[in-house]
Parts: sequence; structure tokens; C-alpha cells
Amino acid sequence: MLWHEGAGQTMSKDFSRSIIEMSPIAYAYHKLICNENGDPCDYEFLDANAAYENFTGLKACDIIGKRAAEIFPRIRDGESDWIEMFGEIAINGGIKEFEQYSYLLEGYYRITAFSPREFYFVTFFIEIGKSEQRQELKALKRSGEHLRHILDSTAEGIYGIDTEGKCTLCNASCLTLLGYQYEHELLGKNMHEMIHKKHRDGTHYPEDECRIYQAFKRGKGTNVDDEVFWRSDGTCFPVEYFSYPQYRDGVIIGAVVTFVDITDRKKAEHELRESERSKAVLLSNLPGMAYRCNYDRDWTMQFVSDGCFELTGYHPESLLHNREISFNSLIEPEYRDVIWDKWAMILASKKVFKFEYPIITASGELKWVFEQGQGIYDEAGEVKALEGLIIDITDRKAKEEEIQYLSYHDFLTDLYNHRFFEEAKKRFDDQSFLPLSIIIGDINGVKLINDAFGHGAGDDLIAKTAKIIRGCCREGDILARTGGDEFSILLPKTDSETAFEIMENIKAACEDYNSSISNDIFRLNMSLGYSTRDSMGEDVDKAIKAAEDYMYKRKLLEHKSSHSAILASIRATMLERSQETEEHAERLIKLTKKVGAHLGLSQIELDELELLATLHDIGKVGIDDRILNKPGKLNEEEWVEMKKHPEIGYRIAMSSPDLVSIAEYILCHHERWDGKGYPQGLKGEEVPLISRILAVVDAYDAMTEDRPYRKAMGKEDVIMEILNNAGSQFDSDIVDIFIDILKHE
Repeated sequence: MLWHEGAGQTMSKDFSRSIIEMSPIAYAYHKLICNENGDPCDYEFLDANAAYENFTGLKACDIIGKRAAEIFPRIRDGESDWIEMFGEIAINGGIKEFEQYSYLLEGYYRITAFSPREFYFVTFFIEIGKSEQRQELKALKRSGEHLRHILDSTAEGIYGIDTEGKCTLCNASCLTLLGYQYEHELLGKNMHEMIHKKHRDGTHYPEDECRIYQAFKRGKGTNVDDEVFWRSDGTCFPVEYFSYPQYRDGVIIGAVVTFVDITDRKKAEHELRESERSKAVLLSNLPGMAYRCNYDRDWTMQFVSDGCFELTGYHPESLLHNREISFNSLIEPEYRDVIWDKWAMILASKKVFKFEYPIITASGELKWVFEQGQGIYDEAGEVKALEGLIIDITDRKAKEEEIQYLSYHDFLTDLYNHRFFEEAKKRFDDQSFLPLSIIIGDINGVKLINDAFGHGAGDDLIAKTAKIIRGCCREGDILARTGGDEFSILLPKTDSETAFEIMENIKAACEDYNSSISNDIFRLNMSLGYSTRDSMGEDVDKAIKAAEDYMYKRKLLEHKSSHSAILASIRATMLERSQETEEHAERLIKLTKKVGAHLGLSQIELDELELLATLHDIGKVGIDDRILNKPGKLNEEEWVEMKKHPEIGYRIAMSSPDLVSIAEYILCHHERWDGKGYPQGLKGEEVPLISRILAVVDAYDAMTEDRPYRKAMGKEDVIMEILNNAGSQFDSDIVDIFIDILKHE
């Protein structure tokens, strides 16, 4: 129980207790509770009288021994911090009287508090409002609670400040957003210093520059979304706030600030800006022109990307709203209606438009473009715009045309190829092309030319022939190279007599060419045949077969003479280029036949020996004149080339039925007995006998005649040289026979 000593008199504990219990003044006795830092954090109820029970509606037995925070959970909310105020009295002593409306006790009271000893304090409450005033106060309280409920229900943070910037109210969202638990943590505090004193980068934000402060000082509202508020934990967040001045009797008494955390919005705005930036970068770097246009005949442009200039030669603003020119004006006239109809069909089915067409640029250049677009529809399903992309495909078109050209043309002659001929044949299989004539031609002797002089010479002959035939064809005729040395001509609406005339013209043109060249080797000799299809009842392929049969009959008649002419020309060229003489050939024939007869060769073998003596160096027609006529010794590179002539001669002989029998002898006429010859390195009797005979006789005749690189040797010296090489370069038996023949001449 409480006792009080004063004026030298002592009251009994029972009397004091009775006075307190009967008193209409509410009484309570408390013990202060401090935290580890010694700061007041709560207080405990030790005693309370009946008046206290009446005022508060709390029973003494329910509160004694309990803490104030348990009984009044919001004790630290509101305008006054009761714990802090009573704690100061309990620690420092003294008496304090004040009048206060208590939200906790729901009344307006005069309160007296004093401390009988350290860390203990007594409170007396006297309700000072009249009945009507109490009702008004209660109504006001209910109104305040209703307002408070509304404020605490909003997602926006709300706080009020006075003219000094101190917090006068704050709602639950304000506390949550700023990271506080209790109102007293903000109430009475300078809000700029608490939440607004730094910029995002941490630099100081002076209060006199604060837009909240500036606005309400001027009596104006403000809206800001580019600043941050700082939380209690030292972190900040982007905020949008609205500040409005508050008036009383026409005088500004402060401001109310509502705010929201716009972190998500700022992130979305940043992402949108990045997206828009990316789109802008993408559009500016697109290989073409992105567009949005009206669905009208002009294709009136609402938007075009920067690629417009590179594509069309016009700046974007020139096309926008048809300011200088409409896009439709750029399209090749013959394609304008086609594109309009294509779009109409696409929009009707709500599909994607894809089309290739040519445009004319500002410089007059024709460009092929590819457009891909789609319709943009309103809620009623009506087309409100078109959007898409147009790119330059001129290079691709050129490559496609090149590929198309190559797929239908022969690369050597630039004529149509067999594939095109077959397609043209199908196209001409129609009544309107009758009568349809066909000419087939084949060049004679191309293989022999290839073997003798290389494929370059043969290709040149084929190309010249193609040019001559083309000069004899008419517009609308289809001339194609349908084989290596074969040409075919389709002549629509051409009767048999006209086809024959054209064939004869080709022959005459070939003869004119032949008379204009000096080298008979490269004379043009063609076998030609023709046929005509007069009715649809006749098969096209049968008509072509008839022309081929005609051509092959002519080839049989002309082949031997043309082949012999080519061989004769090759032999003449060989003698001319290798500086060999007819006399050299005659000497070889005479001496080789003597050796052959001594060895008992048959007449056929002797004839082959004679032919070999004449044509063994025929392969030299394929060797460069510079090497053949070099006055000095050949270097290593030149010698490699010279060693190729037996193989060239072999190929020439194999391509001629008249020379096939000596082809192997020509190939081997530079082989040696010891295996050190060329080109195969044959040894001993692996070398054909006829080639061994020629090797000895040819060496003898070569050494006894003048050469570009040396003078002729004496007969005895030559015989000695041959004897020295017997068994290595030459067959010893043949050398013995040959020397014996020379001694008896």
C-alpha cells in the first residue's frame, strides 16, 4: 500500500487506503521498466482504486501485475508517448500536472503524476469534461477513428507536417513503406530529415530545396515522381508523392503528403524504355524499311524506318503522308494492280502478305524487293492499317537469275543445255508449233584433238562450232548443246525443205570457216542430220531419232576421210614442230626393218615397226615449241614436260583405230633395258621388242645428225657410244645385230 509522510503527521496504512478507495479521483500506482540501455520501455500496474476501475472499465485484479503495453497495445501511438512522459517523472522525481485527451481512456482528463521513490510513480485522473462535452468528444473520437480507419486502409502512405516540417500524423501504409512500427517514431519529427534529406546517390538534399517545403510555403500543391524516400534501415525507394497545403482560417498550417513506392513502375518504365530503345535500334538497323501505312491505293505511309532512304533513295519524311511522293508511285506500274489484288485477298483471309516485286528508286534504279506484312484490325474487325517490312532482294534476284541461267545454259558455249532442250521439246509438243523440224549435228575428231592438243583445244573447237551454228539459226529456234560434241536444234513452224536449207547453210558456214584458217588440224568437220514432224500423230522423240539416224549415216561416210585428214595434219605438225624430217623417218624405217627381219618378225610386226618409226614422236605436238627448239640443254622443269610426250602420243594413238596397234610401242619407246627409262620404268623384256629396236636405231640416227643443242657425231664414235650403253640403256642382243648390219652396209 502507498503511504505519504508530511507535516510531521503519519497516517495509518488502513486510513490511507480507505481514503484512496473512497476517493472519486482515479488512482493508480506503477513501477517503471527500463531496457538494457536504461531507457523507459514500459511500466507495471501495482495498484488501482475503484474510481480508476470506473473511468477505465478495467478491473484492478485484471491489471495488477501486468504491463501497460499488454493492457494498452497502442500506448505509444497518438500524440503523447505516455511511457516516455511517465518514465521521466519516475526517474527524475517531481510532480507534473497537465490536461490531455486520452485515447486509451477515451476521455479528457486533468492528470497529476509524481514519484514517491525512484522508478515508481503515482497517477491521479480527474475527468474535466461535462456530459455534453464528453458526448461531443466521443463523437469526435468516433469520427477520428473512422477517419483513421480510412487512412489506414489506403495503400498510399499519408503523413502530415506542420509549418516546421514536423510530422503531425501518419497512417499505417506510411509506417510500412518507411519501415517503422509505431507512430511515435515519426510524430513530432522533421520528416525531411527522417525520409528526404538525401538524393538517390546519397548526396545531401537541403530542406530549403525540397519541393514539398517549397510548394506548401507558396500555398501550392505539387506532384513529383523523380525522387526517393529513405527507409528506417537506410535503404531508399523511388517514390511518387503529392503534397497539398493545409489551411486554418485562411492561414497555412502545414501540408498533407500522399506517396507510393513506384519501384515496380520505374522498373517497368525502364524496361519499356529499353524495349523502345531496342526497337528503335532494331528498326534503324533493319536491312530494309519497316512501315505502317493506310490501306489505300497510295499506300499512304504513317511511319517508315530510317532504312527507307537506303532502299528507295527518298528520306522517310518524303513518303510520310505522301508529302513528296507516294509509295505506290515507286512500284513498277505493271505490278500495282497485282499487289492491290494480292493484299485484298490476304486481308480477307487475315493471313500474312508475302510478295516480290520491283520498285524504281529516286535515282531511277530498278530494285527488286520482298515485302512481308499483315493487317491491323479494329474491334469491329475492320482494317485500320497495314504493318510490315520491305527489304532489298536485288542481289538475291540477280543470283537466282544467274543460277536459273546456268541451270539452262551450257557454260562453254553459252547455248541452251540438254535440260532446257528437253523442256522446250515438251513445250513444242503442241499443234501450234507444227510443222516442227529437228537438226542434229556432231563434230568429228574432237577426241583426237583433245588427246593430241589437250582439252583446251577441243573446247575451243566446240565453242567456235557453236558460234557458227548460232549464226545460222533464226529467232525462236532452240539451239542446244546436248552432248560433248553434239548440238540439237528445234525449229518450230518449219517444214522439211526449210530445215534442209538451214542444215546446208550450217555446212557452208563451216566450209567458210575452214577456208579462213591455216592449220588444217582445227578444221571444222560436222556430220548433220534432220527430220520433220508434220502432225500430232507423230511422236517428237521418233522425229529426233530419225534426225540422229540421218546424222550417223553421214558420220560413217565422212568419218574415215576426216579422221585421216586430222592424222595427216597431226603428223605434219609433228614434223614441223620437232624439226624432224621425212628423211629421218625413212632412215629409221630402213634400219628398223633390217633389224626386225634379222630377228624374224612377221609382216604385221614389220608393218607396225614401220608405222612406229614414222609416228613414235607424235606426242611432241603437245609439247611447247620453246622446249622442243631450245638450243641448249633442258632444265629440270623443261625435262619433266618433255618426258610427257610418250603418254600424249599413246592417247592420240588410242583414239585412232588405225594407230591402236602401235599405241603401246609409242608409250614405251623411251624405256631402258636397266629400268631407268620413262614413263613407266619398265625393265628388260618388259619393254616391248619393237620399242627396244626403235630405241637403238633412233639413238644412232639422232647422234649422227645435227641437233639445235649440238653438232652431229662421227659414225665410229656413235657406234662406240651405243656399245658402251649396251646392257644398260639398250638390249645387248639388238645392239649386236644392229652393229653387224652397220658393218656390212
